[in-house]
Amino acid sequence: MIDTITKYQFSDEMVKHGFSYDGSKALFNYLEQLEDDCDIKIKFDPITFRSEYVEYESLEELNKEYNEDYDMQSLSENTQVIDVDGERLIIQAF
Repeated sequence: MIDTITKYQFSDEMVKHGFSYDGSKALFNYLEQLEDDCDIKIKFDPITFRSEYVEYESLEELNKEYNEDYDMQSLSENTQVIDVDGERLIIQAF
C-alpha cells in the first residue's frame, strides 16, 4: 500500500530535509512524471529522496563541489538534471 500525498504535503516535508520550496515542487513534478512514464508507484521516503537528489543554487556551486567544469549539456549526460527556476537545479547524486 502506498500513500498518496499532495504536492504541498511533499513540499512541506522536503523543506525540512534541506530542499527549497521551489526545489521540492520541481522534484515532486519530476517524480510524478517518472511514475507516469514508467507506470510505477514511488513510495514517499524523504530520507531516500534527500540521499538520491541534491539541490544546488547554481551550476557554479555544483562545479565547485565536484571540482569540475560541467555545462548543462555535459551534466545531463552524466545524471538526471531537474531545472528548478532557470538558475537553481537538482541533480540525481552520482
